[in-house]
Amino acid sequence: MLRIENLSAWYGEAQVLREVSLDVAAGEVVTLVGRNGAGKSTLLRCVMGLHAGQRGTVELDGRNVGKLPAHRRARLGLGWVPDDRGSYATLSVTENLTLPPAVGPDPWPLARVYEAFPALYDRRDSAATMLSGGEQQMLALARVLRMGARLLLCDEPTEGLSPLLVQQVGELLREAKRHGVTVLLVEQNLHFATGVADRHYLLAEGRVAEAMDNSEVRSRERELLSYLGI
Repeated sequence: MLRIENLSAWYGEAQVLREVSLDVAAGEVVTLVGRNGAGKSTLLRCVMGLHAGQRGTVELDGRNVGKLPAHRRARLGLGWVPDDRGSYATLSVTENLTLPPAVGPDPWPLARVYEAFPALYDRRDSAATMLSGGEQQMLALARVLRMGARLLLCDEPTEGLSPLLVQQVGELLREAKRHGVTVLLVEQNLHFATGVADRHYLLAEGRVAEAMDNSEVRSRERELLSYLGI
């Protein structure tokens, strides 16, 4: 579904990504872990076409999208879920879901969204500002699925959430995976990551330091937590 090869990125003269290569198969959930400043969020922005200072190859379903602007990538099925969730505060849940146009190749009908996320149906007339943190994250994920995303780029979806809400976000991602959606997410919570993801890439100083499966992450959890400073 996604192939990145020799991706480098800069902010002015400062290089933040150095020839990063990774892949995500269709239907997989893959995490990017690393210390703050390792380049994880920048990598997602590069994939989405939101960062200008980059060089390398980004392919979606075998098509090189490196020269396409963000809105063209969205039409091919890329969905951006930022860390601030990006909801329209004064609009209702239903308005948040229906206002953005369905631009991707496989948009979810509203009925399917509510079937997959029944809590949103229960709050469909509530303003986004009245939702809990977990419900706002649910809305952010549902909105990009409604727009037709096949590959979600999620930037720290559990940041600032209580343990109970973290569990809810995990179930949301597993539900999306059950519906065939592919996910690449930035995540610092290793316990959460191993509960939702198939594989993990460790970024260090702008490079892929290691690729690990869940069993390796679990066996090295103490070492990795120490490295991440958690």
